[in-house]
Amino acid sequence: MTPVGDKVRPRWAEASELLRAYYDTEWGVPVTDERGVFERLTLEAFQSGLSWSTILHKRDAFRRAFAGFDPDAVAQFTKDDIARCMADASIVRNRRKILATIGNARASVAARDAVPLHELVWQHVPTVRTGFTNEQSVPTQSPESVALSQTLKRWGFTFVGPVTCYALFCAIGLVNAHPVGTWRYETVEQLQLDARRHFVR
Repeated sequence: MTPVGDKVRPRWAEASELLRAYYDTEWGVPVTDERGVFERLTLEAFQSGLSWSTILHKRDAFRRAFAGFDPDAVAQFTKDDIARCMADASIVRNRRKILATIGNARASVAARDAVPLHELVWQHVPTVRTGFTNEQSVPTQSPESVALSQTLKRWGFTFVGPVTCYALFCAIGLVNAHPVGTWRYETVEQLQLDARRHFVR
């Protein structure tokens, strides 16, 4: 962990101003709406094999390419849209991941009446809270992320392995991966507890 002024952050969060802003304002803050969860799930899938910094730099371009991550709009994408995305140098031009994004939008729409995507994800919130002492102690997956991966795949989602699902947990507030002692830990912990009260009965 690296102290900068009066704020202590993990080392990765000090690598650039963009990562610092993401850490300070967004990472771990609960995301509890369908579009927001769909966006984060898509970005985590695209991040596989790449750095998060790469994806974060391209985030606005991803939003333009995928209709603001509106699942209903993305679910209607055609072959022309696939070709447009493949020609868009401002995003990651991985055909399998582009097709997965469209397929996942359709799966999200199909599941909505039974269980909206954001509720489905939050049903897998870990029951045991863990305070990590440093960034190296944060695991890459958990029993809950394995369970979510299996559930999403049953609904027709792809590129949703346990590691991707755990990264999603950390990003949208199911797990507080801010190490104890960092300046965001306590604030994010309270925000997450409030969100858990809504989803966990």
